[in-house]
Amino acid sequence: MLDPEQNKDFADHYLDVPFDLSKVFFITTANVLDTIPPALRDRMEIIPISGYTEEEKVEIGLRHLAPRQLREHGLQPDQLQFARDGLQTMIRGYTREAGVRGLDRQIATIARKIARRIASGESFQLTIDTKMVGEFLGAVKFSDSLKEEADEVGLVTGLAWTETGGEVLTVEATVMEGGQDGQLSLTLTGQLGNVMQESARTALSFVRSHARDLSINPSLFVGHSVHLHVPAGAIPKDGPSAGITMAAALASALSGRPVNREVAMTGEVTLRGRVLPIGGLKEKVLAAHRYGVTTVLFPRQNERDLEEIPNEIRAELKLIPVDRMEEVLNLALHQEMVENRLLLSKVS
Repeated sequence: MLDPEQNKDFADHYLDVPFDLSKVFFITTANVLDTIPPALRDRMEIIPISGYTEEEKVEIGLRHLAPRQLREHGLQPDQLQFARDGLQTMIRGYTREAGVRGLDRQIATIARKIARRIASGESFQLTIDTKMVGEFLGAVKFSDSLKEEADEVGLVTGLAWTETGGEVLTVEATVMEGGQDGQLSLTLTGQLGNVMQESARTALSFVRSHARDLSINPSLFVGHSVHLHVPAGAIPKDGPSAGITMAAALASALSGRPVNREVAMTGEVTLRGRVLPIGGLKEKVLAAHRYGVTTVLFPRQNERDLEEIPNEIRAELKLIPVDRMEEVLNLALHQEMVENRLLLSKVS
């Protein structure tokens, strides 16, 4: 059907009727490319469309979604209105999506409740603001911020891309006594896919090879184990873009240097410490802004993608391109060490 060299003679085997499809222009949509068979994907031109920013969602809600739901529920504009801050609360606390279907459902939920009460004889002239959203939709479903209350050792904020847009990905690492056969062992948890597991092992090899530069005690590589965990263990995770995040967590845990909780990062790491480009930078930066971090570290080769990020977001965030893992650690880790009985002494 899609091959222009053959589809002029396409035959429908159900109706047993030939069709000339050579002049037909097919448009298809999908949320994830990975599930599309390679042969099918090869016959298509892929046009990626990024998700909406929060401000775009608010405008869509005010101009289109809310007026449509009022009409469908028989409500007048003077009976029910949605304030800008009310829609922002619904977007941040009750939806997690790249589009606005969830926002439309939440608006419809409020409209139904108002319509039912009007049908029962009550009169309304209501504006839905932040406070009113909670009364009609109940407890908040999603937290506004995942930032920690203090800078901690082995706890790094990463950025991930999902079908619903960008997400913040917290990576934890800790060092314990007791390794396999007297060597340093690595434990990975959090439903990490094969690519992400390889990134973790690559990150550990980089940290071990730069132990002296990072002031890591060599005795930690004998008879100890490192546990690296990515929370939300019920959700499968994969991809190479958390490489520098895992390397920073391991370097922090082994050196005892806390991580700046205001810094988020994304990028693939190599054994030599190079930071390789990733996809979905716009969505990841929007997620960082939504969760309240102030600085984002990203691969220098992704600088061309900055033009896709809205100016108001770029003005509020410090976006720093990096080439090497050493730059990441200098920007994200504190210089001073935290006292720990496992971190016996600094390397001279």
